[in-house]
Amino acid sequence: MASQKATRIALFSLATPPMRAFHLTWMAFFVCFFAWFACAPLMPVIKGEFGLSLAQVANINIAAVAITILVRLIVGPLCDRYGPRKTYTGLLLLGAIPVLGVAASQSYESFLFFRLGIGAVGASFVITQYHTSVMFAPRVVGTANAAAAGWGNAGGGAAQALMPLLLGAVLMLGVSESMGWRVALLVPGVLMLVMAALYWRYTQDCPEGNYSDLRAAGVAIEGNKKGGWGSFKAASANYRVWLLFVTYGACFGIEIFIHNIAAVYYVDHFGLSLKSAGLAAGSFGLLALFARALGGWLSDKLALRGNLNSRVTLLFMLMIGEGVGLLWFAKVDSVTYAVIAMLVFGLFTHMACGATYALVPFIDSRALGGVAGIIGAGGNVGAVAAGFLMKGTGDIRQTLTILSALVVISALCAIAVRFTREAAEPNMAAA
Repeated sequence: MASQKATRIALFSLATPPMRAFHLTWMAFFVCFFAWFACAPLMPVIKGEFGLSLAQVANINIAAVAITILVRLIVGPLCDRYGPRKTYTGLLLLGAIPVLGVAASQSYESFLFFRLGIGAVGASFVITQYHTSVMFAPRVVGTANAAAAGWGNAGGGAAQALMPLLLGAVLMLGVSESMGWRVALLVPGVLMLVMAALYWRYTQDCPEGNYSDLRAAGVAIEGNKKGGWGSFKAASANYRVWLLFVTYGACFGIEIFIHNIAAVYYVDHFGLSLKSAGLAAGSFGLLALFARALGGWLSDKLALRGNLNSRVTLLFMLMIGEGVGLLWFAKVDSVTYAVIAMLVFGLFTHMACGATYALVPFIDSRALGGVAGIIGAGGNVGAVAAGFLMKGTGDIRQTLTILSALVVISALCAIAVRFTREAAEPNMAAA
């Protein structure tokens, strides 16, 4: 079957299956991340509602991140077996249940249960990367993956900014605060249901059609694998998958960790107000709008001029830059330099995320879902590990210093991904 993968990104077009998938997948990712983080900015109100202790709040936050590890491992192989269209639609429909359910919570236990369920929608990232990987040719797949991921990732930042405003608007209608946060949390749940309908109606699994129809017609899908457990086993046996699992934990894991602690760090160490600290911390998240795409674009450009190992070298350099920048951020005593350092290391961090998934389509095309799922889970493992490290040290600055060293060490995993000359050359500028 001749490949019909897109060789360019026609950004303002919805005329082709690849471009419809590109736009709908980042939009679905945006909605999922909006729903995933929607509770966070309302936690001060929710904490008061249920009389939560700090330990209970920590349990809620860990649950929301940890469950994503398992679901990311599952949805990748599901994409190989059933196709990204069915998998994404299913995740949106099922994920809407706990998003809507959390608004009905009447106790800490029920809130924790639904918050645990909401964490599953974080696996939307894997399906996003899978769908763009099968729709775009090697010369542009890094840019497509990184742009879709970066724009979708901005949903988390949008939730931080918009959910308090939405709550305020609801309260202005005369609704009590206890009911107001519940009404506000209905919005992301409804958006997920709408997005599920759009995704089912307007996307297809790959440029040639849907997996089920192609298999019924006897058409071989790339790699000729049915996916599922076979995809996961094949990916698990590939050492490069686990090397990138570590590097993604050291870039996306750090990204999530910084989102969680940046505001507290600015308040505790620099005496900023909550509003100022929020603005400073929010600037880190805004980098996702372009920095991930920049990492993927650079990876594509370097590969066209060199070979597949050019992508590896770029990731290695970005990881080193991230580690050095994170150490700078941990050591500065001026708030101005702290913000500058955060933006510098944040740029390297987001670009490294994009460069990682610019490599993913080339690891094992026969088990793309398994590869994308395992590496994606690495990001959440990194975030959970960083959280436990901070609980162990009891100090954010010390934690950041240790993490900077670990990031530099993880760069060695990036360089170890290097391919043989024979494996690298065919991917140099494939269409």
